[in-house]
Amino acid sequence: MALFQTLVEFQRTIYLALAEQIKLLSAGGGWLAFMAFLPMGVLFGAAHALTPGHSKAVLATYLAGSEAKVARGLLVSLTLSFTHVTIAVLIAVLSLPLVSIALGSVGRAPLLEDISRGLLGLIGAWMVWRALRHRHHHKHEGEVVGVMAGLVPCPLTLFVMTFAIVRGVPVAGLLFAGTMMIGVAITLCSVAVLSILLRESLMHFVESRPRLFDAITRAIEGIAGAALVALAVHEILLR
Repeated sequence: MALFQTLVEFQRTIYLALAEQIKLLSAGGGWLAFMAFLPMGVLFGAAHALTPGHSKAVLATYLAGSEAKVARGLLVSLTLSFTHVTIAVLIAVLSLPLVSIALGSVGRAPLLEDISRGLLGLIGAWMVWRALRHRHHHKHEGEVVGVMAGLVPCPLTLFVMTFAIVRGVPVAGLLFAGTMMIGVAITLCSVAVLSILLRESLMHFVESRPRLFDAITRAIEGIAGAALVALAVHEILLR
């Protein structure tokens, strides 16, 4: 709880400083000070991604049950990060036609959230079926999962973009969103690497026993798939 509060206060401090920078730009100030402040977006994004949400559980669950190596896990994480932030940017830029359709409350997009959870539930069901049928993984499945999980927009990116647009400096919002994306990616990539290393450590322990290895591999995938289905249903019903 203390860590969460610290992260919230850290984000608040950076957000308030960012608001001042955007106000200065909108009042005719120079870009030099803003560009010097811009790297704070990386810390802002990384800290924000450590708070609840951002599909960390989905990412870890999927990678734990997949055959993905570290390089593939990093690609999935980057895809998720890019989609997560970009969706928020698009909602802010296209806010007028989307507000009445997708946005239910400030910082949320219930329609996109439901679509994301539903699609992830289907991926989970596919993983369970594949584990039972001894099917192989699809080559680009991980990237698809990254896009689906990333459909839930980043609320802070939405706030930043909306504030910058209202102040007449949308480029500042885009630049800060880009640095935030880097920070989010750093956190999610760390989650991915840890998940894959833990899975491979377990696999290494039993790889000398082929039958046990195969059984555990399929069991992990089946459990991960079932967990994704349960998570998707829980999130949809909870909303």
